[in-house]
Amino acid sequence: MEDSSESQETAPSRNPWSWIPTLYFTQAIPYAMVSFVSRVFYKNMEVSNTEIAFYVGLLGWPWVIKPLWSPLVDVLRTKRWWILTTQFSLALGFAGIALIVQRSDFFFWSLAIFSIVALASATHDIAADGFYMLASSSHEQAKFVGIRSTFWRAGWIFCEGALVVYAGYRARVAGDYSTAWSMTFAIAALCFLAMLIYHSFILPRPTRDVPQKDHGAGMIMREFGETFSSFFQKKNIFIILAFILFYRFSEAQLVALKSPFLLDAREVGGLGLSTEQIGWLNGVVGIALLLTGGVLSGLAAAKHGLKAWLWWMVVAINAPNLAYIYLSVVQPEDFRWICVAVAFEQFGYGFGFGGYMLYLLYVARGNHETAHYAICTGFMALGIIVPGLWAGALQASVGYQNFFIWVMLATIPSFLVCWLIPLDAEFGRKTDVPDPTETAT
Repeated sequence: MEDSSESQETAPSRNPWSWIPTLYFTQAIPYAMVSFVSRVFYKNMEVSNTEIAFYVGLLGWPWVIKPLWSPLVDVLRTKRWWILTTQFSLALGFAGIALIVQRSDFFFWSLAIFSIVALASATHDIAADGFYMLASSSHEQAKFVGIRSTFWRAGWIFCEGALVVYAGYRARVAGDYSTAWSMTFAIAALCFLAMLIYHSFILPRPTRDVPQKDHGAGMIMREFGETFSSFFQKKNIFIILAFILFYRFSEAQLVALKSPFLLDAREVGGLGLSTEQIGWLNGVVGIALLLTGGVLSGLAAAKHGLKAWLWWMVVAINAPNLAYIYLSVVQPEDFRWICVAVAFEQFGYGFGFGGYMLYLLYVARGNHETAHYAICTGFMALGIIVPGLWAGALQASVGYQNFFIWVMLATIPSFLVCWLIPLDAEFGRKTDVPDPTETAT
């Protein structure tokens, strides 16, 4: 791994395109593997639904509570060192799962390793987001915020689509799921090893990415207290927290029931699509429109500033709910109309989510920006987890049509918090004034 002294060195300037897309593509993989792929894996391995729901749900909490150790990432070593170290740990973690899948006690050991993977992934998130702020100017952050969120989503789709499809294919060829999943997790480990090697050469070394020289226990505790107190002392902090928690309030509930709705039989209100059709929707239609929306959101904010586009972004992330009302009422049999609806949703998500992430960068500016951004993303995770908890029970009691009508009504808090938040009109916009965050790389 990298020695901390390396952060003092200068290196040739790196094109942000050479590292931002791969860094955030990599960031998504362990999150998707823990929160989604693990459910498919355990279901194939005949673990009960009760155990899957309970234990996989517990695995998601490191992303909520990661602000608790974010000050350590700020104080100890460099962000670059943390990125490379956690990527190495994640490669080992997936390799470990690949080795224990065929054991009789695989469930216990896989949960133990998934717990380590979740902790390493949450730490990687802290370091990567902090590094992004240190290695790029505010204008570049605005320009690439949509791109980074798009490649994060692409990493998710790689896991949700390609790896799960491969596991199913190998199970059909090999005749058992344990061999298939062992090979699938081995591929995930190789992906992380490849990204580790690539990033060890390509990540820039910003001059601001330096460790604290004095990192004794007392200093760490003082830093910890100062970090949290300074975050909650920000002006209008309660309005800011309301924005973080409620901007995606409606979308979080839609996402929780989207796949069951598409897969459920028409007799119970669903669309009756096959698994192959779902894969095509997510892997081709979804990713194409998601990339388009994400890139456009970053370019728009970079040209005119976030404030000029924020209202359009909140409309974009919420308007697709109308498409799902249409799908639940009409239940079209023509697959092309379903593709149009999903394309509308993915474009809106890409465009609207870019503005959300850029505002988190805006809130985190100043001292302790890495830890403050981690706190923001912790609240973001909470804002996704909590609404999703009741979405299933609500849909079961009212049916898909009424559920999607409720989801549309649930967009109201998103618009209210956008109206209330403080936001500099020039944030994200390129000006002729030198950017104080610009660093040598």
